[in-house]
Amino acid sequence: MQGFLGGVAGLAAWLGARPAAQRMGLAAVFGGATVLAMPPFGLWPLLFITYPGLVWLLDGIAPDASPAPQAPDVSSRFAGWPATAATAWAFGFGFFISGLYWIGSAFLVEADAFAWMIPFVAMILPGGLALFFALAAVAARAVARRGPARVIAYVLAFALAEWLRGHVLTGFPWNAAGYALSVSDWLVQATALWGLYGHTVITLLIALAPALLAGPGIAPGRRHVAAVLCLALGMPVLLYGFGAWRLSGPEPVDVADVRLRIVQPNIAQKDKWRPELRAANFSRLLRLSRAEDDAAGITHVIWPESAPPFLLADNADARALIAHMLPPRAHLITGAVRAEPLPRARPDGRWARFFNSVMVLDSDARILDVYDKAHLVPFGEYLPAQGLLEAIGLQQLTRQRGGYASGPGPRPMSVPGAPSVGPLVCYEVIFPGSVVSDQRPQWLLNTTNDAWFGNSIGPRQHFYQARMRAVEEGLPVIRAANTGISAVIGPKGQVRAILELGQAGVLDQPLPAQIDKTIYSRNGDTIFLIMIAVCVLTILYFKVSKSKV
Repeated sequence: MQGFLGGVAGLAAWLGARPAAQRMGLAAVFGGATVLAMPPFGLWPLLFITYPGLVWLLDGIAPDASPAPQAPDVSSRFAGWPATAATAWAFGFGFFISGLYWIGSAFLVEADAFAWMIPFVAMILPGGLALFFALAAVAARAVARRGPARVIAYVLAFALAEWLRGHVLTGFPWNAAGYALSVSDWLVQATALWGLYGHTVITLLIALAPALLAGPGIAPGRRHVAAVLCLALGMPVLLYGFGAWRLSGPEPVDVADVRLRIVQPNIAQKDKWRPELRAANFSRLLRLSRAEDDAAGITHVIWPESAPPFLLADNADARALIAHMLPPRAHLITGAVRAEPLPRARPDGRWARFFNSVMVLDSDARILDVYDKAHLVPFGEYLPAQGLLEAIGLQQLTRQRGGYASGPGPRPMSVPGAPSVGPLVCYEVIFPGSVVSDQRPQWLLNTTNDAWFGNSIGPRQHFYQARMRAVEEGLPVIRAANTGISAVIGPKGQVRAILELGQAGVLDQPLPAQIDKTIYSRNGDTIFLIMIAVCVLTILYFKVSKSKV
């Protein structure tokens, strides 16, 4: 045991003694490696290396070596903050550039117009998101630099930073730390209690536990080894146990008399809107959707985001073909772009507002209900300061001049012959706690088009985030994706059926029933806030008691 503890202390000392350039390089490597702990890889034990490695790198910056330090003034609390911020920023940059590299694929779909932007996107987006890590590290070191209090301070600061990242400037909670414990059916179940951000606190406690074995103010003994074992091993075992118990219960019966056909046409993004291919692309949708006989008993056909390559509401011929394709009394639920005429043309010549929508059509192809996407993708579906950036020649990736308009927010849609559905267009499914309104639907439908990102980890990350929403809310999630991943996900996150990336085909499946509202769906982030309060009280306890660990 002493040899092991000595080795950990030696590693921590070596990392803390690295010069600035090496420290930032190692931080970036640790950040990049952390992506392997996230979906779709799921190698979460790597967190025992990467997060403690970052803390030990930070420990070496302006360390307070005094055995009994006096209460520092404000300036001393932030001593060394530039190096702290730079090191944590490097970790975040490595993490985001490795985990979000696939976004560059979208700029190659129309390379002649957008490829020049890739270097800027590759630097600006990861660099901007990495600022959350920098802010968190500076705040944590201002709160506590020694002993176990510093570990809890990092848990507190990184968890709050992830929450901020999910909310600031419309939010982008992609690959938040809590997703590391989501690949397993068992480990993800606890999100029914506390959601993504509560899972992030638990994940960080587990990941940072080894930092209790070495660092400023640490004199390791049996107590710390026991604490590390409880956090690093005991907590995952408890999560596994809770998940196994929750999944051992009976599954709800499927919704009676509902049979879904989920269509995945697998149309490449570069071909989707080409005028000469639109008829062929629409014919593919119809061919896959058409039931060859009545034995399938299809009641609802589901198409992915913006599936028709034209304005469906304005195309009577296309709707006639849909009516011919649908079985009697069946309905189509499809993603579609729609236009809403303006009273008069705007100065820039625009005559309509455009929406990225979900439509419900009956067997006569009459449009019964429409949902308009509310949470739009910056630079994909709209430009911040749209008029100014368009004036200097920039466009969003969809090339829709003026961008898309946003809808009022989540709401259930009425679908004849099926329970009410909560539509979520693409990106909207990644926001925990924001996927249902006060009027709770009985299932969630995620229409998406991840063809922009090719055969990369991006669509797979998106899938796992959608699956967590099912567990959090206790609602089944049906995914219809243009190129994948389409799936039927039960209300406990179990995948009933799946079409992988790059496959064309259909899923004929019953609709899983919902389960009772989860603790998270009832209380939102309340447990997360309680966890944050417990972290604050724990730090205060260590600081008041001046415990030596």
